[in-house]
Amino acid sequence: MATPAQRVTFKVTGTHSRMASTFEVEVPPGFDVGAHVHTRSEELFYVLEGELDVLAFEPRIRTPDNWRHWESRSGSRVVRATPGTVIVVPPGCPHAFANPTDTPAKMFFQASPPPDHERYFEELLEILRDGGPPDQEAIEALREKYDIQQLTPLRHR
Repeated sequence: MATPAQRVTFKVTGTHSRMASTFEVEVPPGFDVGAHVHTRSEELFYVLEGELDVLAFEPRIRTPDNWRHWESRSGSRVVRATPGTVIVVPPGCPHAFANPTDTPAKMFFQASPPPDHERYFEELLEILRDGGPPDQEAIEALREKYDIQQLTPLRHR
């Protein structure tokens, strides 16, 4: 799993704002965060560099394997986000992003309310710091703690 390779730079944290946490995320080639849902958080993604495949809709069927094939009842499909693309994800909306290219992508990311996302990333990096196979039980407990219902697996090539 590649989350350690995913660089997160906090810009505004819950210490600074009661409204949102804001950070910049570098998404390495082949990284797929997996489709997931938050019941409390609203998120905003703004692609700064590179390209990402992005999902932000409720699919007809939530298949547990690959979210890139999902389609909404209205016919929406996964989009290729390029620099300048903005995606807003309301609470309860399945969403995912993946870097299908051979170069890193960078995005501006905002989560409201703070500080769940920043604490999640900090604790996840602690779990993954040692390298080697990640402790899946610890990651699942962390997701539950921070309102993350994982629908498809996190992957990295």
